[in-house]
Amino acid sequence: MKTFLGDDFLLTGSTASRLYNEYAKAMPIIDYHCHLNPREIFENKKFRNITELWLSGDHYKWRAMRACGIDESLITGDADDYDKFAAYAAAMPGMIGNPLYQWSHLELRRFFDVNEILNAENAPAIWEKVNARLGGNGLGARDFIRISNVRVVCTTDDPADSLEYHIKLKEDRGFETVVLPSFRPDKGLEINRPTFLPWLRKLEEASGGPIADIDQFLAALEARARFFHQVGCRVSDHALDTVPYAEASRDEAAAIFARALKGEKVGPEDEMKFKTFLLLHLGKLYAELGWAMQYHINAARNLNPRMFERLGPDTGFDAIGDSSVATPLARLLGALEAEDKLTKTILYSLNPAQNAVLAAMIGSFQGGGIPGKIQFGSAWWFNDTKEGMIQQMKTLADMGLLPRFIGMLTDSRSFLSYTRHEYFRRILCNLLGEWADNGEVPADMELLGGIVQDICYRNAERYFGFGQ
Repeated sequence: MKTFLGDDFLLTGSTASRLYNEYAKAMPIIDYHCHLNPREIFENKKFRNITELWLSGDHYKWRAMRACGIDESLITGDADDYDKFAAYAAAMPGMIGNPLYQWSHLELRRFFDVNEILNAENAPAIWEKVNARLGGNGLGARDFIRISNVRVVCTTDDPADSLEYHIKLKEDRGFETVVLPSFRPDKGLEINRPTFLPWLRKLEEASGGPIADIDQFLAALEARARFFHQVGCRVSDHALDTVPYAEASRDEAAAIFARALKGEKVGPEDEMKFKTFLLLHLGKLYAELGWAMQYHINAARNLNPRMFERLGPDTGFDAIGDSSVATPLARLLGALEAEDKLTKTILYSLNPAQNAVLAAMIGSFQGGGIPGKIQFGSAWWFNDTKEGMIQQMKTLADMGLLPRFIGMLTDSRSFLSYTRHEYFRRILCNLLGEWADNGEVPADMELLGGIVQDICYRNAERYFGFGQ
């Protein structure tokens, strides 16, 4: 029987072990998509205790606690921080089989040297041990990034954001990790949401001019994108819960935008036309700037109306969507490709049933002398589990080129989530190691080790061109 989280965790043979320990383990990290707060990084935020660091904002953990029957006051409510931690500790045994069980213990081990199995009985001692490492001049936000050997962090930023802290970080010579913004204009596409008009006023302030028609709107977005580029941005991101495609002329899009400006509701077909028009316009801008573009597809968000009203978004009440992807996505990419304006693009679907759809589709748009120009993105959110990662990589290998894969990202708000790169790397090395042990690929450690290092770091370094 193997030891829990031992040296051979997730590694089933000597080939996998060699690949991980000799090639993957020491590689740096490029976290090209996350939701860390740049202000907290700049200020090297200190955390008052493990609850603030570990449980605040982590909707993965919140969902598990709810499933264990824990009262909401001990999850997002006003209960004492120790009581929240103790509730999570008591719930731990019920999480066996969920990756949270392994992730939580990896985080305790890698950052705090806590090797005990967390439970209700030892929660007080672990609370004290971890908090001793956090208190006073103890570990802060930057320290977790440094310990994890992270070279680049890309946060997620609205076009109206000032990027104040990115600029300060860029000027800070005392922090070696490069922290860059990503351009996420989702609020500009959602013209039927109550957030649209207030967001538009913020965009006016950020861009320094009025937005009274679609031309001024597009000009403001372009100005903000160019500002982001100056600060170092090289990647955009879009949450396409449903992929739109409905062709629209500029005049049609202008008329739809004018109605939205008046606060009028726009019908479903016109909303789709506007979104398509704007995505195509932005896609061409990204191609001009040389950015990579990310589409995160098929999240079903805010399913619990009562809890959404109480807690707002991103609080653990989302799930996997099942909207159609193949036809609208192919038309969207095809429309950009028709004008030779399809930039580097990363496609993610939260629905694993669509893995083969995406893995096959990327092959239709490769080229331009860019290795892996169109990427089937890493297993995301509900899929960043052992089986989800294996399925994503096997499907990519079946239909595309696994060695060109740009690898793992955290997509997290937690500074401790970098242990998921270790989790991913072990799974990757085990997959390749099993293929070698079975005679399915050559047992050539230099070849396989090079592929491992490419996927862990070098492919992303070349793909994004941060610093260029």
